[in-house]
Amino acid sequence: MGEKRDPLQETADGEQDLYDVATWEPRSALDRAAVGIHRGIKLVAIYVVIALALGLLVAQLAASGYAIIGNPSLGVLTLLSAVPALALVGFLWRADPTVKEPLGPLAATFLLAVLFASFAAVLNTILRIPFSAVPVVGTVLFFFLIVGPVEETVKLLAVRLFAYRGDAFRTVVDGAVYGAVAGLGFATIENSLYITREFLAAASAGGVGQQLEVAAGTATQRAFVGPGHVIYSGFAGYYLGLAKFNPDDAGPIVVKGLVIAALIHATYNTLVGFLGLSFAALLVFIVVYDGLFGYLLYRKLARYRAEYGRASGGQSPRRAEATPDN
Repeated sequence: MGEKRDPLQETADGEQDLYDVATWEPRSALDRAAVGIHRGIKLVAIYVVIALALGLLVAQLAASGYAIIGNPSLGVLTLLSAVPALALVGFLWRADPTVKEPLGPLAATFLLAVLFASFAAVLNTILRIPFSAVPVVGTVLFFFLIVGPVEETVKLLAVRLFAYRGDAFRTVVDGAVYGAVAGLGFATIENSLYITREFLAAASAGGVGQQLEVAAGTATQRAFVGPGHVIYSGFAGYYLGLAKFNPDDAGPIVVKGLVIAALIHATYNTLVGFLGLSFAALLVFIVVYDGLFGYLLYRKLARYRAEYGRASGGQSPRRAEATPDN
């Protein structure tokens, strides 16, 4: 479905001046002022969202007794716990057949995801209350109606507010890469909070050495959990990229991506929550589950790569980018 046009636009022969009648462009001082005000409102809205997220994150860290700042060992454990997720992001970045995304937008997406995780934490905490009144079913509904949709939405927001608007977001698969980076940012701050929480909870069990041992065990488990966030938001990001280049159907496409990501996410939470697996069995399950959906995400990128190569005349993607049109 193409862009809608007024009947006057449809019948105009191109010589009629329909400014402020059926067409519009900034001509007068008032027009230019309106454009500036609109841009300012959008910019202020973005900064307000970021400031609110930062405030919530600081409050959350303070309320949780955040201990990493005063204990470098916990910071190291957090970084190590993010290595598998980072490796998966690197793999997806390498799988992009087009020009690779620059560091600036990737870093901004990561930081925004760290900030926006605070939105998910607050909403999950508040909305958990009514669902907790219904055993088992309430927990499942909470995962599918709240946790999955909320967390995937805030991760996608981290992509939408900055990278999506920039010139570096040039292809559909760029969305998957930026979505994966948002998942990495979300997983990193989530891992950090889990590690410091378990470190502080173990204070009564012994000295700092015992606390660090408990924190290391938590970091090990979180290292297996992190890649899931990358995969879920990689799906949502892919469809955000698809939406950018199909503007007539952008809304439904974004919703489709979020639904896919939220369903995979919520199913994982439900299975882990009710299977009662041992630590070793849990790790095996995570590897199999994430491996399956990671492969499906990779297949999407591989199909794009194949079509990209075919469209570029069989040249390698990098050579096709560098070869000028005849």
